[in-house]
Amino acid sequence: MSRAAFFEVEILDPKTKAQLCFLDKVEPHATVAEIKCLLHKCYPKWYPARQALKLDPKGKTLKDDEILENLPVGTTATMYFKDLGPQLGWTMVFLAEYIGPLFIYLLFYFRLPYIYSPKYTFTSSPYPVVPLACLCHSFHYVKRLIETIFVHRFSHGTMPLRSMVKNCLYYWGFAAWLAYYINHPLYTPPSYGNRQIYYALILFLLCEAGNFSINLALNNLKSDGRCMDWVHIHDTVCSSGPVHTGGLHPDDYLGSGKAQDVPSTVQGLPCPQNGNHPTLSVKGQPACKWRG
Repeated sequence: MSRAAFFEVEILDPKTKAQLCFLDKVEPHATVAEIKCLLHKCYPKWYPARQALKLDPKGKTLKDDEILENLPVGTTATMYFKDLGPQLGWTMVFLAEYIGPLFIYLLFYFRLPYIYSPKYTFTSSPYPVVPLACLCHSFHYVKRLIETIFVHRFSHGTMPLRSMVKNCLYYWGFAAWLAYYINHPLYTPPSYGNRQIYYALILFLLCEAGNFSINLALNNLKSDGRCMDWVHIHDTVCSSGPVHTGGLHPDDYLGSGKAQDVPSTVQGLPCPQNGNHPTLSVKGQPACKWRG
């Protein structure tokens, strides 16, 4: 059975069924990612990472690498658009998550005004374990920031802004929770004294060294960086580790609801024969031409 020379793609609003865009003479081997780029040309605010296209309003979201002629559609494909909301790249997500705890902890360590009783403002703890804890906490997040900027190579996937806000509240909130008690003026050293402190310090350094080695090795093995996405979001060394069974953190579910990976550059639809190009027709707007 011969396939159609060209397809027509109709993009609708899933709620009102209103036509958002009509693409004429689309190449059969066009990908979903390329169709998103065509829609983006008429609706600049809906950049590809913000779009989700479905064949059914309640169906699964189409993957960016799926090919039009392989989809269960006729020569006229009807797709339903969903706005995923503002998206942020993984690098920005992790920088925001890690910068917050670093500075929030220091606010409690230096006992800024209005945190503890006024008489303790800008005072310091007499116990050496308190500055040691601050050093370890700061080292952990500085290391994470350095790895995010210079070591890790992330994929082109994105996270919804609302999800990043929840993750930041998690990291920042637990950093404040720990810092409040550790730097409290009434804090006293652990029951077993230096032995307990040294044991905890050794474990901390071993975990930090192990995480860095694993991240560095996997980063070299997986050139596209997606392996680093997994390692980074499953890193169990976190300020809230003691209160989460099995080392589970909210980041273990970072991928839920996020936009699909979008190529850094979309090659575009190949130049068709006989001068045919997809034509975009937008309801209420003049048709706009797209050229390969």
